[in-house]
Amino acid sequence: MGAIQKTITPIDDSLYIERPYAGGPEIEKALKAAKAAQRDWKHVPVAERQKYLTKAVDAFVARRDQIAEEITRQIGRPIGQSPGEVRGFEERARYMIAIAPRALADIDVGPKPTFTRFIRREPLGVVFVVAPWNFPYLTSVNAVIPALMAGNAVVLKHSAQTPLCAERFGEAFKAAGLPAGLFQHLVLTHDDTSQVIGNPAVDYVAFTGSVAGGHAVTQAAANRFIGLGLELGGNDPAYVRHDANMAHAIENLVDGAFFNSGQSCCGIQRIFVHKDAYKTFLEGFVDLTNSYKLGNPLDKGTNLGPVVRSRAADEIRGQIQKAVQAGAKTMIDPKHFAADKAGTAYLAPQVLTQLDTRNPFMQEECFGPAVGIAPVADDEEAIRKMNDNPFGLTAAIWTEDEAAAIRIGDRVETGTWFMNRCDYLDPALAWVGVKDSGRGCTLSQVGYEYLTRPKSFHLRTKT
Repeated sequence: MGAIQKTITPIDDSLYIERPYAGGPEIEKALKAAKAAQRDWKHVPVAERQKYLTKAVDAFVARRDQIAEEITRQIGRPIGQSPGEVRGFEERARYMIAIAPRALADIDVGPKPTFTRFIRREPLGVVFVVAPWNFPYLTSVNAVIPALMAGNAVVLKHSAQTPLCAERFGEAFKAAGLPAGLFQHLVLTHDDTSQVIGNPAVDYVAFTGSVAGGHAVTQAAANRFIGLGLELGGNDPAYVRHDANMAHAIENLVDGAFFNSGQSCCGIQRIFVHKDAYKTFLEGFVDLTNSYKLGNPLDKGTNLGPVVRSRAADEIRGQIQKAVQAGAKTMIDPKHFAADKAGTAYLAPQVLTQLDTRNPFMQEECFGPAVGIAPVADDEEAIRKMNDNPFGLTAAIWTEDEAAAIRIGDRVETGTWFMNRCDYLDPALAWVGVKDSGRGCTLSQVGYEYLTRPKSFHLRTKT
């Protein structure tokens, strides 16, 4: 019997799923089938592709309740929040399907006597999607649906924590009658994942994960001239300006810091507050945090579940302790959260103060329910401190002055700039990171440019 991938649920550390790893022959067979299927799929009209994928989305959404519960059992997100991921999946999938005819249309470069000239968007071939566990459908849908709509075949490798997500994709495509070979999923080891990236059958890699994972993907592809889409880590900042609606800012930012137990690449980790509003904001933030209920995510009253595994909880506790050793002060007593227990995945939220930008917490990604809050004197100091970080996925401002928000946003080094909201992806907008948060783009019309290549047609019509 071959090696087995085991998924441990963070709810009670019990074994939830077992799946065998794919062997070499199975991997080669899948890649060969993808290559063959794509040769025909690229010639299927976009309108026909839309019909297949719309049916697949319909089939997926029809199982929303089952899928939501599986999310909770695989990663520990509260059951009241998991249905939101299915809604987000549907929103993004349907949007990317709807805009495909426009995004993939030939580009007319203008008239020229005796010539016909245009640029066509050609599919790349086989797209290898490597997806993470924290938002297992929202991250993978960004690549899977538009890659297929663009005329590519897709091979999906999902996280060892969320193998059911890959299977649900496959079942939806099968229900829609998608031609065999166009979508496949494989259970892979890290070594086999690297081997697939290096395989000549793969034409593009869409990876979402850690910075270290992004480096590993880049190294695996180093000898190949293929595109890489890398959505990596974050340590996203927010700025609460003096004119902000404080109640709104507090509610939004507590949610932005602690939703999904803080396990979001674009979750808020650093909050800078104008000094005149700092005391009011901090008191309100701490009070609302203390009202959260940490517990079993299958209980409807729970709004803060465990982190993904007990080892991750220990790492987060270590990061908080390191921040304290560097001068930070904790504002939350873990004893207030009865479920918090060392050696388990249940971890109380934490609010840190007295942080300067050199504190390791303000520089490193903390993938858990912890946030730092610091006062700033003015907009200039806020901009400087928001930019003083190796990441650049999203950043946000709370203010009633839209002109100020745009002016400040122009100077913040980030892929997405929010005003009066955070931790949300609008599928009409490009999703992109800068600095160590990655490269490439998903979603929006721009996202299709990364899943296709331009091919120029230069036709002399009279000789």
